[in-house]
Amino acid sequence: MTVEIHATFPGGAGAREAELKLQALRAVRVTDGGDGSLTITVGDDMIDRALHLIEQTGGMPDTH
Repeated sequence: MTVEIHATFPGGAGAREAELKLQALRAVRVTDGGDGSLTITVGDDMIDRALHLIEQTGGMPDTH
């Protein structure tokens, strides 16, 4: 099963870094919203790591 996480990055800071790190983490999908936001799809086993990474790079996650 997968979970979709939407993350916003104030002023866009950290979004690119988070995108690259999430891809390295082997997220199922990472989509750049172009406005300092990302939509990330991860497996259940990666939720905590993805949320931590988003927060660590200055983002604010919102899980759906």
